[in-house]
Order: sequence, then C-alpha cells, then structure tokens
Amino acid sequence: MAGYDDRDGFIWMDGKLVEWRQANVHILTHALHYASSVFEGERCYNGKIFKGHEHSLRLLESGRLLDMPIPYTADEIDAAKETVLKANGLTDAYIRAVAFRGAGEEMGVASLGNPVRLAIACWSWGAYYGDAKMKGAKLDIAKWKRPSPETIPTAAKAAGLYMICTMSKHAAMAKGCSDALFYDFRGYVAEATGANIFFVKDGEVHTPNPDCILNGITRQTVIGMLKDMQIKVHERHIKPEELASFEQCWLTGTAAEVTPVGQIGDYIFEVGELTRRVATEYEKLVRA
Repeated sequence: MAGYDDRDGFIWMDGKLVEWRQANVHILTHALHYASSVFEGERCYNGKIFKGHEHSLRLLESGRLLDMPIPYTADEIDAAKETVLKANGLTDAYIRAVAFRGAGEEMGVASLGNPVRLAIACWSWGAYYGDAKMKGAKLDIAKWKRPSPETIPTAAKAAGLYMICTMSKHAAMAKGCSDALFYDFRGYVAEATGANIFFVKDGEVHTPNPDCILNGITRQTVIGMLKDMQIKVHERHIKPEELASFEQCWLTGTAAEVTPVGQIGDYIFEVGELTRRVATEYEKLVRA
C-alpha cells in the first residue's frame, strides 16, 4: 500500500483543493518544531459526516486554547469537509482536519507573526483495532501518565498531547497488544492512546471523569445512548485496583468507534451483552 504522501486524490489546504502529492509544507513550519497544531478525526457514513459540526466547533476551541485562532468559521470548515469528500469521490471515509502555525516571520517559540493554516484530508479507513470488535482488544498499561491541566490545555485536541500516545502504543505493540491504557498524573485510570474507556459492573457503567483528558464526542454520544437505555452511568475517578472488579470494558472514539476490550495487563474482561448492545446501537446511530 502506498504511503500517505503518495496517493491519488485531493487535499483541501487554506481554501482550495490541492493535488494529494503536492499538499506540502516548508521544513521550517512552526508546528513541526514546536507542536503548534490541533486536529480533528471524523468519520463519514453513507455520505454523512457524523457530528461534523461539533467536530468543527471543537477544532476552533482547540485553536483558541493554544492561542492559535483559526481563520475560518465552523460553517466554512463544514463546507470544506464536504468539498474534499466530493473531490475524492468518498461516501464512507475518515476525515482529518488539522490547523497549524505555518512558516513565517518567527522561528523561535513565539509565533504570532506566522500564519495559522488549515488542511483537510479524507481517506478510506476500516476498523481501527482490526478484529478486536469480535474478540476484544488487548491493552498494555503505559508507563507514561496523562498530564495535569495545569501543565497543558488538556481539553484541546492538540498534537503535542499525542507524543506519549505514540511511544506508549509502540511499547504496547512490542508486547503483542493493540493499545495502552494511561493512568493520569494522580494515578487514576484515564484513557487509551486515542480513545476513551468505559467499564461495566453489576449492570452499571463507570467511566473516568474527563478533568484531564479529552471529553470525546463519541464518549459523550455513548453516555447519551446509555442514559436513553436507562442504564446508570458513573463519571468518576477510577482507581487502578478497581480494574479487577469490572466485568466488561470498551473503548470509544471516532476512529475506534465502540471497540470491546478483552484484556488490560493481567485483567480479563468478557465481551458481554451490554458491550455488544452499545456497539450495535452506535453502528445504527451513525448510519441513521
């Protein structure tokens, strides 16, 4: 399969479509050196982007939190996403919007003289965890911790926050796992490298309080679904020693969708009825 830099198609950049292989940036782009970048991951099902406007709004908020105002409205970003889908002839796709400080007058940490740029790409992308939707993903426990919101704006979907995700996922894959679970800076259960996490005990659902992690759009969607099912949801701090008491577990995210978890470290979970029901109902919702 060709690399992501060597494909046919088009990418939307700064207001216009660019041929895929020509969608390039200069080596002195500020974001490449200082992680001045925010992004969104979205999925389009049957020609409709699921909660696309919410993603556009979150992109703008992420830019604001990083002192990086994005020069487009949410409606303009929505329209650009539709344009790039049409240009590539895709109705079922993953969409990546990324805003970043480009090359400009500054090459120090300060970058107010550098333009904020926006690019949007889309491509076909299947199940993020492969066959884990059937048997459950296997997770390692990361050695890194999710940081305090006093150190970085943890509510932003910022590229810099994903550095420890890459390292932790590489370490997990070396152990035969498909992902890793983070604890947060206080030692509570936090999230996976690119997905929020849920647990089931005695018919009720428990999920970490998103006070230092991204409150995912899929996470919020699934919580709403569970409440509609009259299932009690506890958003709270979860201690690592509680993992042994949970019966089921799943991950949520735009790429992950709803993916069952079969194992975290030495802890085993069943792919139970509630997990399967949530996954099925989510699949129906996004394709409605």
